[in-house]
Amino acid sequence: MTLPAETERKLLERVTVLANDRVTEGVGLLVLESPRVARVVRPGQFVHLRISTGTDFVLRRPFSIHRVEEDRLHILYQVLGTGTRALAEKRRGEEMDLIGPLGHGWHIPDGVAHALLVAGGLGAAPMGMLAEELSAAGVAVTVAQGAPCADRLVGRGVFDATARRVETATDDGSEGQRGFVTALVESLLVSDRPDIVYVCGPEPMARIVTAQAAAASVPCQVSLERLMACGIGACLSCVVTTRDGQRRACVDGPVFDAESVVWDTSEIPPKH
Repeated sequence: MTLPAETERKLLERVTVLANDRVTEGVGLLVLESPRVARVVRPGQFVHLRISTGTDFVLRRPFSIHRVEEDRLHILYQVLGTGTRALAEKRRGEEMDLIGPLGHGWHIPDGVAHALLVAGGLGAAPMGMLAEELSAAGVAVTVAQGAPCADRLVGRGVFDATARRVETATDDGSEGQRGFVTALVESLLVSDRPDIVYVCGPEPMARIVTAQAAAASVPCQVSLERLMACGIGACLSCVVTTRDGQRRACVDGPVFDAESVVWDTSEIPPKH
């Protein structure tokens, strides 16, 4: 598929907050008016957002795009550190600036008829747009979603609207199967075999899912979180170890072919 020429360069855009709502405890949904980036962003890509001014905000923060609606970007975020706490305080009408779209997103190979999306916690954030694009292309979508409890199963609206099947697992059993989403994946790979697996979430979970997909001989793509100081591949703060050497999540990822990833426990995703 040929992308618009504008995607070949990174755009700096002044954006306006249209909504910033609390989804559940510690999770927000930010809606930005961003007509230039919204027109060209692809599923799995991200934006680098300057949240405020001052010494705590010298560096931009990366946020994946949950979905696009006309000229609006929807961003699901978790309040974890200084940046996201400040982001949660943003009100309708306030302005920020962002750089995007950035990164290498999800790829939909030719001939895919059925895709399994595996989302753990806030791993649902970059998968809404993917689910919508797959569904629009006539691909059957199955979602396996895990979270600590029912309230943390975020992004359900878009999954329910696009997927032919949504299976859930919660640590406390408050919705779906009690336990980890990896148990669902093991079952679905046998009972409802997909042509491809897409996964995003905590890296221990993602590592297990990629191994499950490999054992079932199903291609798998994984989205990884890393500290991204510059977002353009210059600072080397977002290194991912692969079989082809060290790669930069901000330009070579955040989505990688799962078979290429060498899981290095020292590469710990940050809180921002």
